[in-house]
Amino acid sequence: MKNYKIILSATLLTLSACSVNKVKNTSADSAKNQSSAPAVSASLFAKMQIKPTIKIGDAVELKFTVYNDADTARQFCKWHTPFEPLMSKYLDVKDASGQEMLYKGAMAKRIMPPPASSYVKVNPKDSLSTTVDLLRAYDISKPSKYTIIYVGQNMSGLTVKDSVEFVYEGK
Repeated sequence: MKNYKIILSATLLTLSACSVNKVKNTSADSAKNQSSAPAVSASLFAKMQIKPTIKIGDAVELKFTVYNDADTARQFCKWHTPFEPLMSKYLDVKDASGQEMLYKGAMAKRIMPPPASSYVKVNPKDSLSTTVDLLRAYDISKPSKYTIIYVGQNMSGLTVKDSVEFVYEGK
């Protein structure tokens, strides 16, 4: 019985030691991490648009536009945006009862920080748009009113203030 208590105590001590995270943050490390990825601009913002009524069987196309109101070119990470469609869950799609629709698209694993090729440049006073069919990644099948909220801002650096809604109805 004594051996059991000793072994149990040693095992718990070992496991708890393994879960301790060591954080080393020096200014040299921070500078290195910041310089390895292009800076994301807070002056960029995006808007979503969708048809107010979509018939079942038709594509559920969401238009996503990024605007740059600044006097200089800005960039954003295309990860978690429709500019790299269906590689991650960057939208919350909910029906009229508030139930979230199942995301059935791909989930990409990423290296951090994002490489320079992951960024998209937007010229001064310009915008970029893309369209994605939500049926390819979300389980939208029943007639209802749906709300779409962009939730990828932490990765992309883009802000989208407003959600969009559409009614999915029978033919």
